[in-house]
Amino acid sequence: MSLQTFPTDWQRALCIVAHPDDLEYGTAAAVARWTDEGKDVTYLLVTRGEAGIATMPPQEAGPVREREERDGARAVGVETVLFLDGFSDGVVEADLRLRRELARVIREVRPEVVTTISHAETFPNGGLNQADHRAVGLSVIDAVAAAGNRWIFPELISEGAEPWDGVRWIASSSGHSPTHEVDVTDSFERGVASLEAHREYLAALDDDYPSPRDLLGMILGDPEGADGDGAPRRYRWAAQVWER
Repeated sequence: MSLQTFPTDWQRALCIVAHPDDLEYGTAAAVARWTDEGKDVTYLLVTRGEAGIATMPPQEAGPVREREERDGARAVGVETVLFLDGFSDGVVEADLRLRRELARVIREVRPEVVTTISHAETFPNGGLNQADHRAVGLSVIDAVAAAGNRWIFPELISEGAEPWDGVRWIASSSGHSPTHEVDVTDSFERGVASLEAHREYLAALDDDYPSPRDLLGMILGDPEGADGDGAPRRYRWAAQVWER
């Protein structure tokens, strides 16, 4: 599938997902390329992923997963990692409270690019998408519009969050209908390192779960650029992109 090259004439991005490790399943490799190019990238996590480790109670898992997310972010050149408070892993809803808090951060960070995760019911491989992913992915799209309209959530202005209508592109990863790509061949290894930073989370998964390198090879490998044995020669981050 031939995809358009993701725009490069921007300086600031905000990457919004539901849980620690969501960005590391592909997007982080694109982020590594962007930070290498001098772009400013901020991460925003709606939850701390505290319900994501079956062998660890939430009160212990939350701090662990927050620390691992910060480690993974540093591996791709991201120093600013924000977490929303008041949203619990596994029960996030696409409601006005979430939309308002996302709009607040968009107004504060003032990005030109916003990335998030797919809000589709399934992933391209047919697996069911998680409820939190769907809620956050849809809410991000709506929050971008709300961030630019001073008459939506006017209380944010009184709190110092002036409207920001400068988001030019919204990119949703892991979707069924990608439109754009970022060549991440040169940043693939840093993407792997970013996912490997989630050590305790990965250690609690089933033994047959693919390694970070193998999994990202499947996600990012360009099927049209493989060797005779099927091994990728080129890696790309593909996303559905809406231009505003």
